[in-house]
Amino acid sequence: MAGRAATLFAAASVSGDSIFSIGGDLPVNRLGFGAMRLTGEGIWGWPPDRENALKVLRRAVELGANLIDTADAYGPETDELLIAEALYPYPKGLVIATKGGNTRPGPNQWVPDGRPEYLKQCIDKSLKRLKLERIDLYQLHRVDPKVPMEDSLGALKEAQSAGKIRHIGLSEVSPEQVESARKIVPIVTVQNRYNITDRKWDNTLAYCEKEQIGFMPWAPVGGTRGMTSAALEKVAKDHGITIYQLGLAWLLHRSPVMLPIPGTSSLAHLDENMAARKIQLTAEEWKTIDALASQT
Repeated sequence: MAGRAATLFAAASVSGDSIFSIGGDLPVNRLGFGAMRLTGEGIWGWPPDRENALKVLRRAVELGANLIDTADAYGPETDELLIAEALYPYPKGLVIATKGGNTRPGPNQWVPDGRPEYLKQCIDKSLKRLKLERIDLYQLHRVDPKVPMEDSLGALKEAQSAGKIRHIGLSEVSPEQVESARKIVPIVTVQNRYNITDRKWDNTLAYCEKEQIGFMPWAPVGGTRGMTSAALEKVAKDHGITIYQLGLAWLLHRSPVMLPIPGTSSLAHLDENMAARKIQLTAEEWKTIDALASQT
């Protein structure tokens, strides 16, 4: 499988997709893949169909997704193990981004833990599960309100100096938090909730654009809330696409630093998602879509 995936990946990676260079030295196709949905219900345990999960991961790479986002909290642990099972030895140029700093008491439960000693342990365990000598992009999953951010980032900086991680990112943060973090360590990505009908973090996106920091929107097609807009549904239907494809195409159009990471456990939905990068609309059409979306 590895040889076949590498060949298909190489072909897809030069297919003309727009590229963003994370940290200045990690070029990725801007439409990536979020692996969270490959776990069990409640982002807990193994998937009900493990073989299908492996197929989805391999297909994502075949279609040109060379940025795969995961976290030690997905499963927990099972998501990282699935990625290694499906894709190791990894094709050249594949960037696996993982996260640490969120604990999982149970299904659909998330409790931040930004203690330096805990994060150091997380990094070592992710390296082992992913079968990596160095993690290309390691993200602080959540800022822990009980731990000074400089302490949490200090642990990541130490791991970076030791060669365990290459670049550092943050999740669910304001421009002020990113600015503060950059005084401690270089920040190359931000991962906040963002989509065509939920633009709460427009200010953080604007900051990332200004500083050329990659913006990885989670829930790019609405997540469990979905995207409900009769007006957008009609626009999508008129163009022969789904509202989710429209949402992904809008994200790619919205900003050159945007790195959407849609996730799914369905091969059919994966193919649909990845096809969104081929959608071309006129400036006037995008203007109309923006106006409609702002009314939702």
